[in-house]
Amino acid sequence: MFPTSVRSALAAIVISALAVSAAPGLSLKVAGPDAVTGVENLKVVATVTNTGDQTLKILNDPRSPLSKLPANTFDITDAKGARPAFTGIKVKYSPQAAAAASAYTVLAPGQSIDVEHNLSEAYNFTRTGAGEYSFEASNLFYVIDSSNKVVPIYADSEALSSKVSGNLAIARKTEASLSKRATFVGCSASRQTLLNSAASAAQSYAANSLSYINSHTSASTRYTTWFGAFTSSRRSTVQSHYSLISGNTFSSYTYDCTCTDSAYAYVYPDTFGRVYLCSAFWNAPATGTDSKAGTLIHESSHFTRNGGTDDYVYGQSAAKSLASSNPNNAVFNADNHEYFSENTPSLS
Repeated sequence: MFPTSVRSALAAIVISALAVSAAPGLSLKVAGPDAVTGVENLKVVATVTNTGDQTLKILNDPRSPLSKLPANTFDITDAKGARPAFTGIKVKYSPQAAAAASAYTVLAPGQSIDVEHNLSEAYNFTRTGAGEYSFEASNLFYVIDSSNKVVPIYADSEALSSKVSGNLAIARKTEASLSKRATFVGCSASRQTLLNSAASAAQSYAANSLSYINSHTSASTRYTTWFGAFTSSRRSTVQSHYSLISGNTFSSYTYDCTCTDSAYAYVYPDTFGRVYLCSAFWNAPATGTDSKAGTLIHESSHFTRNGGTDDYVYGQSAAKSLASSNPNNAVFNADNHEYFSENTPSLS
């Protein structure tokens, strides 16, 4: 019979070993042709494999290779480290909302899934030219753990090397021709009604945001919460964004309701005035946090014509943290603009 101290030590070793063996794991491989003639033929397959010994619920994040949306999912470089221009979409997405909607992929231990990506929909190789490129997919995934929390996990990644020649970009219309009334694509009558209301509320959000920025020339709780430490330069950036957004006529946008992804919405930044609404949008409240009206502010801030914000982080908590830790990025983060405009709960 082992002494108590020895038994305790052995138990600790066993528990530790079990914890290690139960650790989740993913691998990610990008496969495709060794060479393509014409970027329209640049189609790669991302294979995600569960290398651990527990079943994983992996969110279909539009920034991850599990999603087919043409987001900036790939790190593409030539021999000199140059990158093609990103011409894809910018998305409003909430991991928490996606988790609640069960918008995830389930992979059992050892199971794999293949997802094909047409890279011509998101990248333009004209500037960098023909040549050999490395294609590496984003290896950051989010899984729902046993306590239903959304947690990050990084996959072991393997890149693809391929030569690109011939046509280096596909044509895309860069500016929408806006009429005085909204244009709807694939939207039911009830959804058109919701969008008309959202457009009106977004117009008010934009006007109120601009009025607030114009009248506050020093630090305030509302400003510093969403945009961080006050400087006149950063305030001018925010003021410029809201001046441009407020100058838009939301009721003349083109609204496309054909998206079925778990995101809220997305836009092509250079295609001004066209907004694609996805499944989470229709479950959002009319106004307030992560609302329909706020989503339109978020997406409008992405338009190049309005200043071209990015998506550094998603969600109120992360947006507040970004404002505190990196205000230079906060003034270019779309969710920070949305939450400043929604102002829920109200800040002075």
